Amino acid sequence: MSKFSRLMAGVFAGLLLSFNLQAGDKIAVTPNHPDRYVVQAGDTLWDIAARFLEAPWRWPDVWQYNPQIPDPHLIFPGDSIALSFDANGKPILSLERNGRSAIKLSPKVRIEQLTQPIPTIPLDAIRPFLTRPYVVDPGSLDTAPYVLGFAQEHIVASTGQKIYIRDSARSLTEPKYHVVRPGKLYKHADSGRVLGQEALYVGEALTLRHNDPATAQVVQSDLEILAGDRLVPMSEDRPLTQFTPKPPSGNPHCSIISVLNGVTQIGQYNVVALDCGENKGLEQGDVMSIDQRGKTVSDPYYVDEEAPERRSRQMIEFFDAEREYPKVEKYVIPDPAGKVTLPDEPVGTLMIFRVFPRVSFALVLKATDAIHVLDRVRTPDLY
Repeated sequence: MSKFSRLMAGVFAGLLLSFNLQAGDKIAVTPNHPDRYVVQAGDTLWDIAARFLEAPWRWPDVWQYNPQIPDPHLIFPGDSIALSFDANGKPILSLERNGRSAIKLSPKVRIEQLTQPIPTIPLDAIRPFLTRPYVVDPGSLDTAPYVLGFAQEHIVASTGQKIYIRDSARSLTEPKYHVVRPGKLYKHADSGRVLGQEALYVGEALTLRHNDPATAQVVQSDLEILAGDRLVPMSEDRPLTQFTPKPPSGNPHCSIISVLNGVTQIGQYNVVALDCGENKGLEQGDVMSIDQRGKTVSDPYYVDEEAPERRSRQMIEFFDAEREYPKVEKYVIPDPAGKVTLPDEPVGTLMIFRVFPRVSFALVLKATDAIHVLDRVRTPDLY
């Protein structure tokens, strides 16, 4: 798709968003919002929007028409963002650039040559996960070429060293490959069904000789390369680095099934894996709310309706002195059958940045409480 086509697609998307606003959609501003903010180097669109809006992912709804923003996602250091309200009380974010006065909404396209717009989200947090092959179909690596041995009697390899590769199918036809290690299985949080397999990135190799065994040189390594590690083709696709936040279509319900950064506690800017992907209609830029799963507790006043007398018998046996408790039926002790699951509680917000057939990766952008593996993820509420 050409740059102009992408630009026009963004304008068209903005028009659709404006229709939603006209339909009576309400966007809440933060209680202590500034009237104006000057964009700084290192800012993200999400951070700036969070200064003004309770739901930062809705910033395209209020920036979409500004004629000084050719693409509503591209904001630059030095720009000044001003907040105002229309006659119906809806917020409007307008832009002042290069000393020009702020101009409010007007459907017009304008292209300027500017460099380095601020990103939507912190790219450093997700950069390692944008292009490397982290989720594959279970068993798909079983037939991939694999590391057989090392030059100069090494037992492992790192950057600059030669490796020998078993390639009985003669599938090594490209100059560069990722070296990966089969990892854990990704499973659905509730059913346990296998959704995919982790392909742990180890490094990159440059093929030198296409035989069986083939020879390659390690040009980059994050981990020591071991015998049995697999080689997979490198993707030629350029990773998406600008995201348009939006709610997902189809109202999907997912769960967090893994944390990718090697941490045990999930907080802001941690990368997580979800148990849904293209199969649930998820796309890059989808914003979802995180709900902490409600605990299951015992109801202290639970009574088995089919056998209410059991409560009295349990109490009598417990105290072994019925005469001391003449009205024992009024006393209640916990019953294992009387379990109640408490409501889920919202604890954060995440954005999808990479989607696989049945798994997706997301960045946690807001965390108001502890987030755990198996916590639920859903379409965010509109403010």
